[in-house]
Amino acid sequence: MRYAYPALLTPEEEGGFSVSFPDVPEALTQGDDETEALDMARDALVAALSFYVDRGDALPAPSAVDGGRLVPVPALAAAKLALHAAKVEQGISNSELGRRLGKDEKEVRRLLDPTHGSRFEVLEAALAALGRQVVLEVDAAA
Repeated sequence: MRYAYPALLTPEEEGGFSVSFPDVPEALTQGDDETEALDMARDALVAALSFYVDRGDALPAPSAVDGGRLVPVPALAAAKLALHAAKVEQGISNSELGRRLGKDEKEVRRLLDPTHGSRFEVLEAALAALGRQVVLEVDAAA
């Protein structure tokens, strides 16, 4: 899955822009200008998607961009979200994933937390343990 979600920027009467995500309604933010609003949008998106991880819920799939701006999830957070998605899809518990990785459940929770720093090679190994691989794609900045 490509971890980039369409965002809607709405000019506010008092100035600045509010940002919402049709696919992730929990992600709401604002900024004084478009640049700041989009910077804040990335943080709000990661925070909102972490709620899904915390609850053990499936992640919402990004819809096609329709009049909005595409906001990508940072690479490390995207790998963590992919790990969560594979875990949910396969019905694997944190304890089972930890057993497969030789890590305790607390380490697995940190590995799944999109807001926590982790080593990328550890995430790649965890994804491989669930039959997944990372394929990086780099696009021109919007």
